[in-house]
Amino acid sequence: MLRLPSFKYLQPRTLKEAVAMKADAGPEGMYVAGGTDLYPNMKRRHQEPRTVISLMGLKELRKLDGWTVGTCLTLSELSDVPTFRQSHRAVAHAAELVSTPLLRNMGTLGGNLCLDTRCNYYDQTYEWRKAIDFCMKKDGHICWVAPSSPRCWAVSSSDVAPVAVAIGAEFRLVGPQGERVVPAGRFYHNDGINYLTKQPDEILVEVRLPAPDGWDAVYHKLRRRGSFDFPVLGVAAWVKWEPGNGNRETGRVAEARIVLGGVASWPQEIPEAAAALRGCELGDDAIARAAAAAYRPAKPLDNTDFDLSWRKQMTRVHVTRALEELRGRR
Repeated sequence: MLRLPSFKYLQPRTLKEAVAMKADAGPEGMYVAGGTDLYPNMKRRHQEPRTVISLMGLKELRKLDGWTVGTCLTLSELSDVPTFRQSHRAVAHAAELVSTPLLRNMGTLGGNLCLDTRCNYYDQTYEWRKAIDFCMKKDGHICWVAPSSPRCWAVSSSDVAPVAVAIGAEFRLVGPQGERVVPAGRFYHNDGINYLTKQPDEILVEVRLPAPDGWDAVYHKLRRRGSFDFPVLGVAAWVKWEPGNGNRETGRVAEARIVLGGVASWPQEIPEAAAALRGCELGDDAIARAAAAAYRPAKPLDNTDFDLSWRKQMTRVHVTRALEELRGRR
């Protein structure tokens, strides 16, 4: 049985108090929301904070105000609000695809956006990792996925993050130096260890979603078990339609974004796929060009589930399905 190490548990009542507690705890302190990622990591000794600071009691982080979403809303809450599902159904759909109902009842929006990168050689018990020699993500110096590589290749396995990047969401962060707003696309690094631009003493407070205005988005997920697993591929597709006369669009794509999850250390935007759609109707030829453009840079490695070549082929398939769904909604 894996057991949690000893730690001090703090429950701040305000955002200012939480930031002060983290400053007092220093590098040995960590924030926690639902704990569905941190506590299993602590059991496997991936992360070993001496002080854990809960954010779930902060009312500011549990608000849903128009298109501004507090990061301590649970994934279940986010996917169950009818008005939110209607306006931002891709976000709600991604939230309801995370893990199981029990974990969605605990896991939060902020927790999924900040989810630790994953790898077959990392997400193991301490004894297992010690037996093969530790990897560079924790306690070692070698990336067992690519032993000659100078960097860690653990993958981003968040479901909500690719959607946030695709739709152009913004994140508000608060820390000891004040607050700042960061576009979702600049919140992530392509590095398995330093995968966030958020500083350890900053709190992800809220997500600002764009108003529903002439755009639509979808999210498709590939996993072995349809009711539980992390994605081995996630596809978020966003299109903004060209305006026409009156309140109707022309049916042509003004702008687009295709973002892949589960194939790199960050949600990987594919500009070439977007370029294949821009100025076109979503016909079979345009969709095929975009799917081929997304297929080429997708380079899944041997650090998650399924055969590598098959996972790469599924990039083309799932991008096609996502764009066909967008076309079918018109």
